[in-house]
Amino acid sequence: MGLDFTAIDFETANGFRGSPCAVGLTKVRGGQIVDEASWLMRPPPNHDHFDYHNVRIHGIRADDVAGHPRFGELFPEIGAFIGDDILAAHNAAFDLGVIRSGLEVSGLPGPAYDYVCTVMLSRRCYSLVSNSLPFAAEEAGVPLVKHHDAAEDARACAGILIDIARRNQANSIGELYLSLGLVMPRQQAFDPATDGLSKSSIAALAAAGSGTAAPLRPFQSGWPEEGANPLPNPDAEPGHPLYGQTVVFTGALSIERPEAKRRSADVGARPESRVTGRTTVLVVGDGFVASDLRSGRLTGKARRVLELHDRGQPIEVLSEGEFLQMVGGFAAAAIA
Repeated sequence: MGLDFTAIDFETANGFRGSPCAVGLTKVRGGQIVDEASWLMRPPPNHDHFDYHNVRIHGIRADDVAGHPRFGELFPEIGAFIGDDILAAHNAAFDLGVIRSGLEVSGLPGPAYDYVCTVMLSRRCYSLVSNSLPFAAEEAGVPLVKHHDAAEDARACAGILIDIARRNQANSIGELYLSLGLVMPRQQAFDPATDGLSKSSIAALAAAGSGTAAPLRPFQSGWPEEGANPLPNPDAEPGHPLYGQTVVFTGALSIERPEAKRRSADVGARPESRVTGRTTVLVVGDGFVASDLRSGRLTGKARRVLELHDRGQPIEVLSEGEFLQMVGGFAAAAIA
């Protein structure tokens, strides 16, 4: 078996994972890109509003997808392109969640997928202060001209995985995971008619039923309330990119900081209140994006992280949007 997989990237209309408006797919055979596909689509009914923050990131508006098939109508074509391939995604918890939630709120069953997360692999195999797609693509030597274009992002994800496999002298995804001592995660098949819905879908359906959008925390001056540091969920999925990480938060978030800590603990992370030698991930609010690491728009905690990283501590910075993609739930900044 060669290095065979399909890389996938979704863009969403709003903060709900099940609101896909675009998808890009890149098929790899023997470590070479052999085919690509991309579609615009309307999100599922009742989840098809376009938030300003999402549009600002990817540039797709409601008018751009008007007349296109809805996600549920288009998924047979998407699924046919993927076939039986292993799926690769940069922050796979998000993209696999898009498939699940998008099908759930469309009332459709979904197939099982083995998948790999290039965020997690980047963290394992590179030494970057940010493992966001532009930073990882640059390390892999992969061009990324237009970040948040689904087709380009899928192609960059494929290039990152090809580079990581090459660095580890792995001729297949199975060999790569074996060499890293990892177990490949799997999203099981599901049917919303008989199985329980995901937490993300339950929250979205509740919000749609009430006719209200998910509330955002109003701006509050002063230091945010840290709250308690809950223990990591012992039953969390080990393949999650935050599993086993020690996470600290800084800056104003669109959700309460205790809620952010709870979400991180739910996926197996250990939240703490200050940056120490144990810290492996710093989540930065205040509208921070990864490119701010180069521009210098940083909080004191973020500067401390850069110092620790320069001294060899394996630590990285996430934007709140990247964090929310990983842990699910609503917020205006949770974009694909």
